[in-house]
Amino acid sequence: MTPNDAYGHLLARFRRIGLLDEAGRILHWDAATMMPSGAADGRAEQLAALRETAHGLLTAPDVGEWLAAVDDGALDAAGRADVALMRRRRLRAAALPGDLVTAISLADSRCEMAWRAARAADDFATVRPLLQRVLELTREEAQATGEALGLAPYDALLDAHEPGLAAADCERVFAALESFLPDLLGAALERQALRGEPLAPRGPFPAARQDALARRVMADLGFDFDHGRLDLSAHPMSVGAPDDVRITTRWDEADALAGLYAVVHETGHALYERGLPAARRWQPAGEPRGMAVHESQSLIFEMQAGRSPAFAVFLAPLLAAAFGADVAWGPENLHRLVTRVRRGLIRVDADEVSYPLHVVLRFRLERAMLAGDLALADLPGAWRDGMQRLVGAVPPDDRDGCLQDIHWYDGAFGYFPSYTFGALMAAQLYDAAARAEPEMPRAVGRGDFAPLVAWLRRHVHGLGATRSWQQILEGATGRPLDVAVFRRHLEARYLGDG
Repeated sequence: MTPNDAYGHLLARFRRIGLLDEAGRILHWDAATMMPSGAADGRAEQLAALRETAHGLLTAPDVGEWLAAVDDGALDAAGRADVALMRRRRLRAAALPGDLVTAISLADSRCEMAWRAARAADDFATVRPLLQRVLELTREEAQATGEALGLAPYDALLDAHEPGLAAADCERVFAALESFLPDLLGAALERQALRGEPLAPRGPFPAARQDALARRVMADLGFDFDHGRLDLSAHPMSVGAPDDVRITTRWDEADALAGLYAVVHETGHALYERGLPAARRWQPAGEPRGMAVHESQSLIFEMQAGRSPAFAVFLAPLLAAAFGADVAWGPENLHRLVTRVRRGLIRVDADEVSYPLHVVLRFRLERAMLAGDLALADLPGAWRDGMQRLVGAVPPDDRDGCLQDIHWYDGAFGYFPSYTFGALMAAQLYDAAARAEPEMPRAVGRGDFAPLVAWLRRHVHGLGATRSWQQILEGATGRPLDVAVFRRHLEARYLGDG
């Protein structure tokens, strides 16, 4: 077998694995949006079968033979990155026996389905045994993959969501954030109180009109409805494939902005997927780099551009057209509405000042659970204590406490830090984009997002996974991750005039 033959075989195998992964994501979307509740057990079996099949294709002996035969030096840079990612993915997969992969998939699916009902009923006790099973299997996975990769167990979980991210990075960055965020939050609240409350728009806001407005904003941002959908689910998300991106949100007829901004966030994810290098479809190097990079792309639109004064100029007339004339929709008042800070309970609704503190709480709790230092029976109380200490708010129930997020219940331990690293990256990337394209903020005010999208296509999307998250960030901004950029952004927006 020639080295070229080996690489060709690898590309064909990973294409097949990629297709199975995409099919699983579409089934997951269906489960979240329209699947009848009685189909939950069957869907769990279907997803487990897909995952087990993909695992078998990846760990088959012939993949090892092809990886041994391929000549990395004969490939271009993207090809070399491809093979390196293939080797790492196989190493991670080979650490897990097929029956464990199946058990994890079944446990995650069953727990997630139970979480939907438990959250609605504010009943943590009913889902706790299923979460216990997920936690036990996650420990097994973390131990096995950590040993294979030479990582600590929790680092192995982080690495699955953002390769190269480690607990030490999280501790360092979170300590830096904690050194100024509580004081900044307090100062922002004081400044906000002195200015008085912004005018509140008059509702209700019919869901059908919210939906129509969201679709208009998605199209202006660059979303292609020939290659995607917008639907409803219990938790906003974006899943699918580059040519079939499925976005979901949820509407609140008392709030015209929460669902819309969730859509803006998920549209950022979708634009990243659509901008991945088409020539590398179904290859590891053509996939998103990781979830921190992915979150940076959603937060650039939701937080950096989406809560700027220019975006308020763009959005104000659309809100008035959708819901009727209202002085509250004036651009200045609208900007104040979307930049209000609160000691709120819900992470997905949190302002960008307090949001990282929500993530710090989850980081600490999940590490304690995985280490066996926090029993699941004590999770609700630990959550309330942590929220009081970090955010200054105490949830009245578990629905708005430890049941509010889907992530642990579908097995995504190690995922939460990606949100805050994504927020830091988003601030740094947007700062660099605005410096490189001085007209971009004015374009946002006109509803023209093409300059921003084009810059991201060049510096992030089109790179796929050929570079690490650190290399992508430094290449785009000229510096490594810098908490100071995020701090300056928050101080300008919440304590200054920006």
